[in-house]
Amino acid sequence: MSKISFAGAHTALVTPFKDGALDETALTALIETQIQGGISGIVPVGTTGESPTLSHEEHRRVIEIAVKAADKRVLVIAGTGSNATSEAVELTIEAEKLGADAVLLVAPYYNKPSPEGLYRHFKKVADSVSIPIVLYSIPGRCGIEIPVSVVVRLVEDCPNVVAIKEAGGNVERVHQLRAALPVSFQILSGDDALTFPFMVAGGVGVISVASNIIPAEVTELVQSFLRRDLATSEEIHTRYAQLFHDLFIEPNPVPIKTALATMGICADDVRLPLCEMTQDNRVILLQTLELAKII
Repeated sequence: MSKISFAGAHTALVTPFKDGALDETALTALIETQIQGGISGIVPVGTTGESPTLSHEEHRRVIEIAVKAADKRVLVIAGTGSNATSEAVELTIEAEKLGADAVLLVAPYYNKPSPEGLYRHFKKVADSVSIPIVLYSIPGRCGIEIPVSVVVRLVEDCPNVVAIKEAGGNVERVHQLRAALPVSFQILSGDDALTFPFMVAGGVGVISVASNIIPAEVTELVQSFLRRDLATSEEIHTRYAQLFHDLFIEPNPVPIKTALATMGICADDVRLPLCEMTQDNRVILLQTLELAKII
């Protein structure tokens, strides 16, 4: 397995829809916008990509488009997690075949496995491929957090488990992970609002929702920190703090798709059980976009 640095800003891509189907043209254009904005990587078919509502064929097609559009210019970290271990293995093997550089594995949701069950789940997936694996801990959606002890076991036993997307909203946990794991293990923020404090605590970047609309700015927030220009990084963090908040006033990816539609990049279509924003929240988001000079 080749060594990959995940230091940088990576975009959790939306999956554009048009008339109920994948909008492949909009997806390809969105990816190009990310690359031109300096993003280090793209993350198709994750939470922001509405992966639970995609068919297996759509899931495969989105990864295929992402790999082709990226054309080795940026990393492609494909979301392949599932609450069924067999399905996660199948999706992960397919992503490797399609040319993804790495995969993002969310904790099994709904089942609420024990720490031992979590370990066996991730190990079985890791053993099925040779590409790097980024664990994804997001207890607000999954009902469980990947314990630090489980992460340690996986890193010790699986050479391709090399990073984690941490979306639990807890800076102290980043400190705990950093203290328990080798320096080579990479921690990425899963929350735009916490990218700066997570990097202070030992993170190396972000898998960002906001970068769908401000790729250059999120990139600069991360890159300025990495080059130890903390003043610039903190200024960008502060400048977009309200945006980072308001992109989550309704369940992701509803607000970010609303923003993208306002900018003329893709439709705001989401699939049920998600639906369009309430009018009150839409007004709040549009005001924030205007104040941030995005529209």
